[in-house]
Amino acid sequence: MNRCRNPEHPHCTVWVMPGEQLCAHGHAQPESDPAPVAAPAGLPPSFEAISALRAQRTAQAPNPAPALQRPQLHISGFDPRAAGGRQAIKLELRGMPMDCAAEVRMLARSGLRLRDGDSYAFQRTSRGDWRPVFLEFSSRGLEHGQYRIDIELHSRHPQQTTASRTWTCSPVILVPRLDASLGEIHQAFLATYKNVRVTADDAGIARVQAPGGGRVDIDVTARNASIAQLDLRDPNERGGKLDLGYSTIAWDEDLIEIDVPVAPSIHPCPATTACLVHAEPDSASQRHLRLFALDECVLGRFEDIEPEADLLLTHYGEHGEERGGLTRRLSGRHAIIRPGRHGFEIEDVSRYGLLLDGVWPGKHTPVPLRLGMRIALTASIRGVVELEVSALWPHGVVLHRLDAGARAEAFCILAPETHPGHADCATQPRAAGLPLLFHRDGGFLHLDPVTGVETPLAPGASLERLRGMERQLRFALEPYPETRVETRAHTLRAGERRRAQAAAWLNA
Repeated sequence: MNRCRNPEHPHCTVWVMPGEQLCAHGHAQPESDPAPVAAPAGLPPSFEAISALRAQRTAQAPNPAPALQRPQLHISGFDPRAAGGRQAIKLELRGMPMDCAAEVRMLARSGLRLRDGDSYAFQRTSRGDWRPVFLEFSSRGLEHGQYRIDIELHSRHPQQTTASRTWTCSPVILVPRLDASLGEIHQAFLATYKNVRVTADDAGIARVQAPGGGRVDIDVTARNASIAQLDLRDPNERGGKLDLGYSTIAWDEDLIEIDVPVAPSIHPCPATTACLVHAEPDSASQRHLRLFALDECVLGRFEDIEPEADLLLTHYGEHGEERGGLTRRLSGRHAIIRPGRHGFEIEDVSRYGLLLDGVWPGKHTPVPLRLGMRIALTASIRGVVELEVSALWPHGVVLHRLDAGARAEAFCILAPETHPGHADCATQPRAAGLPLLFHRDGGFLHLDPVTGVETPLAPGASLERLRGMERQLRFALEPYPETRVETRAHTLRAGERRRAQAAAWLNA
């Protein structure tokens, strides 16, 4: 709409709809009015004009460029007053690129006492966001000061070493003096972090009577905490200072991506899971040495369709393998074996429990493995699955079955892309008749401790030179070639392929 534009009546302020020849006072309008833009029929003239103008602006306005998100690690829930005690902080990933793996491994190292070790995992949900990780630590007995936590995030797609990405950051945790005020604590944090957000949860508007009269309104925007301290005594008694603090502090750490030089895979048969099939001379029975090269190997119940574990276990009775019965006393995710700070460790994540040398370690409590340790899965019923650590290397561990399945299978869990070293391989403890295996360049290899010859393992390769192994030996890419079941690693890769196909279809 425009005001009346008749030159003979300059003081007329009546609004004129676009396309009308006369205003409300009968003043003729110039013929130079712009042609009205078509609008939906059936609306009043005023709504037609507004709709037309909106459509014209939308058509002429350029599309705004999407804002670039930087990958950040959001840290929240930190209470700097809890010096000398144990507390937990919440870690959240934000702004991560969509081409990273569905599971991002986190390695944390610090002078603080980390309760759950140095290895954690962020998992992406179906919505595209990330599940938070809670980092528990203790500063008991430590001197006050600032303690750095060195964090590395690794995104590695299974069997795709060229797609690995690594981010780093170093948040600083303040351990204050026991007599430090909240104002001093927050001042130290604000001097270190420029993007600190001080939050108080489960609070609202608090009205406090000031000593000198009048009213002070405090508006707190928060979640799940409360005001920690508010001192409004006479400022002269406190040197003119006013301390106002909150129980939790949150801030963002920018993740810096570093280039990790990755050599192209020269292994003839890249794999993270495989199997060595040892056939007896009469070929009536077979024994399988199942190989796993994973950052985290999950032990669990055998399932034909979508298993939850990598290393699948069944109970062996008098007549052989039993998929039902006592096998159902194994959880889908029963235990986890991973490389830790002091070697390989095992953690109970099951419903039924496990025994280590006859003792239950407690749920979610990592325990270092040692040579000769006996592992009994399920604590209530003995003899379902019993394993023994028969070989323990710096780069891997070998588990033999002690139950009726001893002649059927054994397990070798290796740290991926780790070489045992030629100098120390001869002195490393090995099980009788077991070859020294390792994982490098994306595949499995055998190392002769006497000659130092490295032999890549692949289907059809000559395995006659392997010491301690019979000639009747076959290499298979599947860890369970007799059943052709897909492990959890294969399921994750299939899920990533389906998500990539869906994303390509949506972008097409």
